[in-house]
Amino acid sequence: MFHKTKSVLATLAATAALTTGAFAGSHAKLSGDLVIFSDMSNPAPRAVMEGMVERFGEMHPDLNIELTVIDREAYKTQIRNFLTANAPDVANWYAANRMRPYVDAGLFEDISDVWEDPELADLASTKGAMTLDGKQWGVPYTYYQWGVYYRKDIYEELGLNEPATFEEMKSNCQTILDSGRKCYTIGTKFLWTAGGWFDYLNMRTNGYDYHAKLTGGEIPWTDEGVAKTFANWRELIDMGAFIDNHTAYSWQESLPFIVSGEAAAILKGNFAVPPLREAGLDDSKLDFYQFPSINPDVELAEDAPTDTFHIPSGAKNKEAAKAFLKFVVSAENQTLINNGDNLGQLPVNAKSSVDDDKFLKEGFEMLSSNSPGGVAQFFDRDAPAEMAKVAMEGFQEFMVKPDNLDKIIDRLDRAAQRIYK
Repeated sequence: MFHKTKSVLATLAATAALTTGAFAGSHAKLSGDLVIFSDMSNPAPRAVMEGMVERFGEMHPDLNIELTVIDREAYKTQIRNFLTANAPDVANWYAANRMRPYVDAGLFEDISDVWEDPELADLASTKGAMTLDGKQWGVPYTYYQWGVYYRKDIYEELGLNEPATFEEMKSNCQTILDSGRKCYTIGTKFLWTAGGWFDYLNMRTNGYDYHAKLTGGEIPWTDEGVAKTFANWRELIDMGAFIDNHTAYSWQESLPFIVSGEAAAILKGNFAVPPLREAGLDDSKLDFYQFPSINPDVELAEDAPTDTFHIPSGAKNKEAAKAFLKFVVSAENQTLINNGDNLGQLPVNAKSSVDDDKFLKEGFEMLSSNSPGGVAQFFDRDAPAEMAKVAMEGFQEFMVKPDNLDKIIDRLDRAAQRIYK
């Protein structure tokens, strides 16, 4: 059951009065029970979840809302059971291929009719991530950008500009190498960071749709487009662009290389900014740019991992559930829940505003306006878990032993034929 808490009211009540009058699409008279299961178990996300329930409940006094918050890791193991046995009306999960098992099993409701509402037009950049088989299966509530975070002072010292093309990126890299530094720090001990490099190189080489079809099993790893992606990656590897011995480091353990100036940049999500700032890189030394274009015929797509809400097919109060989802994605609520005191991430509604933070603003602008090519969820979310593991092992091996590419491709293709079957 949901219980009011003083901490939630202290954090959110001051702004609730500004927002509760703005959700026109959620003001239909609702009654009965609305059962919500959430994995937002850490303190700040939990307060956000409880605050949303509080405000939505005030708008619908005849609706009894029951909120159950489950530890995030436990939630992952329990979701199939509760979707099958006694489904709630609303449940948290993730976008893209991570929702496919529940879509294919008939456990998530098709909510394409919700997306037809004009109020959701400002979520256009995330619609692809919520779409499978031409239908929409949930709504996003928060995401964050990936991009290249770089040492602004080093670029200025070397007379470099932010690259707009891959050729400029490689030219910058050569200048950085000539200065005795590495171009990029990375830690691949836990594999997934190499997935970020593959995502961007593949989306910039072949486009978002190609990338989605590859991670969805519709394109073989032996395809010519994949070979082009690895060829572009190899140019950087052969230059010596990446720090040595990166397989020995986690992503956190790779940060000292950019802090010390031994490396000039890192391809990472915005979650890397707080530890870099804490290590002494203020905004006069740290900057951000969008991963540059490789193929001019390809629109720029981005990695922006997205957390979501869904309506289980077994929900008992789907009318109230749909109203809650519309409330969640409204511009006012998105501004409120994603500010720095709450989630500290990016609102999914292009009409929302963001905190006065340099990187959040740049990421919001990039994802809302400058990224028409699609939003991917990151390799280990877009591909099935087993395929992601095999592929990311291959990416790490390729970065160390690029001559093994033919063997790696053969291994990935055989795995794909088995896994996607």
